[in-house]
Amino acid sequence: MSNTNKIEQASSRRQFLYQGSLASMGLLLMGKSAMAANSLAFLSGQPNSLINGVQIGAITYSFRTMPGTAEQILQYCVDANISAIELMGEAIEEFAGAPKNPIQWVPGKKFEFTDAVKAQLKEYQVQMANWRTTVSMDKFKEIRKMYNKAGVSIYAFKVNAINPNNTDGEIEYALKAAKTLGAKSITVELPNDAAHSKRLGDLGEKHGIYIGYHAHLQATDTAWDIALAQSPYNSMNLDCGHYIAAGGANTKETLLALIEAKHDRITSMHIKDRHNKVNGEKNMPWGQGDTPIKEVLTLLRKKKYKIPATIELEYDIPSGSDAVKETKICFDYAKQILES
Repeated sequence: MSNTNKIEQASSRRQFLYQGSLASMGLLLMGKSAMAANSLAFLSGQPNSLINGVQIGAITYSFRTMPGTAEQILQYCVDANISAIELMGEAIEEFAGAPKNPIQWVPGKKFEFTDAVKAQLKEYQVQMANWRTTVSMDKFKEIRKMYNKAGVSIYAFKVNAINPNNTDGEIEYALKAAKTLGAKSITVELPNDAAHSKRLGDLGEKHGIYIGYHAHLQATDTAWDIALAQSPYNSMNLDCGHYIAAGGANTKETLLALIEAKHDRITSMHIKDRHNKVNGEKNMPWGQGDTPIKEVLTLLRKKKYKIPATIELEYDIPSGSDAVKETKICFDYAKQILES
């Protein structure tokens, strides 16, 4: 062996030992409880958005301005250091072999529902209902395995299959798919029809999956009361930004009180920064709106509430950036709060 090779080998060995020492020191400094949650990600380079007991996640919707296959969404999570996701159904159903939607939606553009379009959608809904009631869960198992292997867990599933016009067969399919993916809940808009939330709660209980109801500007402290009383499997997908934007009696103080009062019925929440009603309700970069993000995250940490805090990127993406970069900025903002 030449002297040059010997020097290179010795240098490589020293570098390896140095890196190993840093890794060991990092593990010791993290402490026993943090080590259990974080050491695997620390050593493997996988994403880790569990910060001091608070799980920061993201929803697929945050990446809506980018191409969105199941594999691409996973890569976006990894790139943004997000280790948990509320997974929306379109890309996942496509991965599982669902019929292709003949109508292609373009985010931000107004769509005209002509008679021809309505006829196409009606036929497509029939095709989807037939597919959903017969599809194997094998592809959903594959998705879970793929995401988990990359270090990303799926805590909620949002699929357009549990609305009043969907059959019981479709709803049960959605619940089975959610369970197969490893999700605790399915998220859906809070219905006006109490009979439908009763129907969903009963089917959720049958399959052991919670129904997390999402509210927009109709959010109040009592908006979920009927659904929550109907079934222990009816729960809240609380959007803190929408709650604040609704204005009226909704304030920072009432939001924090609502979380404390209903924490055992909140299966997940959405975090975004919006101005309140007086200030115009606009979605803003984090830290520039009226949503008490710091207070909410601090409350989750202090009380040890096991409620995933979901980044929902809705503000305008600045020129030169993209949805992944902005999601990472939101995560870093939350991380700084939770580590302070």
